Amino acid sequence: MRLSTKPLAVCLVVLMLVLVNTSVFAASAKPTAVKTDNIIKTAEKYLKTPYRFGGESPKGFDCSGFVKFVYDKNGEKLPRSADVQYLQGKKVERSKLKPGDLVFFTTYAAGASHVGIYYGSGKFIHASSSRGVMISRLDETYWKPRYFGAKRIVN
Repeated sequence: MRLSTKPLAVCLVVLMLVLVNTSVFAASAKPTAVKTDNIIKTAEKYLKTPYRFGGESPKGFDCSGFVKFVYDKNGEKLPRSADVQYLQGKKVERSKLKPGDLVFFTTYAAGASHVGIYYGSGKFIHASSSRGVMISRLDETYWKPRYFGAKRIVN
């Protein structure tokens, strides 16, 4: 009596496909977490950097220059200004913010005129015109009424 090897071969192919798909999924899930951690770590390196209107380097940042610089350092290209950065990514509800998301505020002009990077626990890191790169709370009396929205650039 001769046994057929076809069922065994089919099982091996299916098993290989499952393993490949599982490892691809695991590999794609982890870099996102690593990338958002790296975005936050990069942003933290520049705490206390002075504010400079139009600045986009460690010599001085404005808000959108800071966000662009941090994301560029992590392989994500963003436009230069807050209002155009707001057109990028996927909209995120405030209750679903994750570290690395961009948070936007209406300050000197209607619409998105200030941007920062969500830090977690209701905080964001940004280049403040009065204090340079710093961490603020979304619910501070200045920021809370000016909150405009959030976008997720990195899943």
